[in-house]
Amino acid sequence: MTDIESLRRLTEAVETAGADIAPTYLEYVQLSFAIATDCGEAGREFFHRLCRVSPKYQREHAERVFSNALHTQRGEVHLGTAFHLAEATGVAISYVETVGTVRTAPQILTQARAYNKVANEETDEETITEEKEELLSGSDPQHPLPTLPEANWPKLLQRIIKVAKSEIQRDIMLMGAFTALGACMSRHVRCLYGGKYYYPSLQCFIVAPSASGKGILSYLRLLVQPIHDEIRAKVAAQMKIYKKEKAEYDAMGKERSKMEVPQMPPNKMFLISGNNTGTGILQNIMDSEGTGLIFESEADTLSTAIGSEHGHWSDTLRKAFDHDFLSYNRRGNQEYRETKKVCLSLLMSGTPLQVKAFIPTTEDGGSSRQLYYYMYGIDKWVSQFVDDETDWEEVFNALGLEWKNQLDVIREHGIHTLQLTSGQKNEIDAVFSELFDRSSIANDREMYSFVARMAINLCRIMSEVAVLRALEHPNPYSLQISSSSPFTPDKSIPSDNRKDGIVTRWNVSISAEDFHAVLNLAEPLYCHAMHILSFLPNTEVSHRPNADRDFLFQQLGKEFTRTELLEKATALGINKSTAITWLKRLTRQGKLISVDGKGAYARACVYE
Repeated sequence: MTDIESLRRLTEAVETAGADIAPTYLEYVQLSFAIATDCGEAGREFFHRLCRVSPKYQREHAERVFSNALHTQRGEVHLGTAFHLAEATGVAISYVETVGTVRTAPQILTQARAYNKVANEETDEETITEEKEELLSGSDPQHPLPTLPEANWPKLLQRIIKVAKSEIQRDIMLMGAFTALGACMSRHVRCLYGGKYYYPSLQCFIVAPSASGKGILSYLRLLVQPIHDEIRAKVAAQMKIYKKEKAEYDAMGKERSKMEVPQMPPNKMFLISGNNTGTGILQNIMDSEGTGLIFESEADTLSTAIGSEHGHWSDTLRKAFDHDFLSYNRRGNQEYRETKKVCLSLLMSGTPLQVKAFIPTTEDGGSSRQLYYYMYGIDKWVSQFVDDETDWEEVFNALGLEWKNQLDVIREHGIHTLQLTSGQKNEIDAVFSELFDRSSIANDREMYSFVARMAINLCRIMSEVAVLRALEHPNPYSLQISSSSPFTPDKSIPSDNRKDGIVTRWNVSISAEDFHAVLNLAEPLYCHAMHILSFLPNTEVSHRPNADRDFLFQQLGKEFTRTELLEKATALGINKSTAITWLKRLTRQGKLISVDGKGAYARACVYE
């Protein structure tokens, strides 16, 4: 395709959008040079067509400007500048140049209604000739994502994360432990948030390239295996009785009409297989009274369930987060099943390419309900012989039996409710209010729902951490009222019941140290989620550098200059033109404002 043909298609797109792509005089002149350099006299009429969208357009003046551009051509300004000016106002058309004089045809992506530029926005040669925002290859952000802060976690958590050989492995074991232990506590531990009780049923997605070390999560299956085995043993015993009763019933002949048909016991389990159909998973959840843990090391195993014809998996996942009513009806045998409250947890890992298969778009409601952690791929050989003296499978098998005994104690004493102080509630509001405002800088409204739901998830984690810490007390359920008692009877329990030791509802508080340890997870988990949810649906993962954009503007603070922006971008390895594109876009959207019209900017919220 020739330059003239490319220019013609650009002009038609701009006219359709009604976009003023050169609202200032400097852009107006640069547009004339761009067209004159590559199209010559043949581009004159297209220059007029591009300019006459502006209310300031005068044909005679445009004639003189273009003639001057033909006479004094500037070889450094080419047709790509015209495409950039169009893109900056919302007409998304890509123009790619090859080495030398050969040029490729423009790739017309969309023709969106344009936005006019804001007043007082400075423009110079660097910003005019900048390229569009980069799409980066691979799945890693340009700057390292933060690891989770170290903390003095309850002893059980400390013993679990001890298996890790690096900070990142420590992090994913901690997140996995929160998910696995929380799944076990569901229906017996809860927190009140937004007028609703939430149980520690988490959905956690660990994303990492192949052979990055995420396989360490398999130890957590051993941690909860005794709970699953106990349930399965009971099911096996019930099935044995059922089969005997069914055989006796079948042998009764005509007498069967006087007897009730034996009912097969529900196929209960705790560990629900993801290698299933969507309906199969739904039935397993129903049989298990809405409680269980799906533990899968490959996300595409679950993606198969999502894609099954009657799976409705996304709907199931969304309802599980909110503990909503769940039901299904099979028309074939008129079977109707339901569960009043779902406490389903999900712990899975997968590669960056598997993210898109599991979460089709950020519009899918399930994406904002999960907690995410991104692991970097290995870049050097790591010896696996440094810990030959420890059999970690044996360690976790023993730890699993210990945990089951602790869980039996929790279940025996009924329901445990987290009680936050007013000061702790205010701190949560302050942290998430800041994250909510910050998320709009890098992602507009895309991350709002995630930030809102992450607050729920961290309150869930606080409830289980508070209970784990309380269980370290030698007599956690002592009814002696004292300031050091980890569990206290709920106020609604009658005094006579307290005297008789009949208490089925307990309150538990969280220490300041544990509270801040959990609250400090908000910042890094936000960064990891923002990066993972920015992956694009390509055959080879590319990503919008949302995490880098957030990091850049967070480093700059609430007020900065354009010079400071470019210096910080250079230090972080971010293309200058990309940084300018972000600045202009955020200014256009009203997220940033020009303070003095001379290169000073501030976040809009500062002046609200």
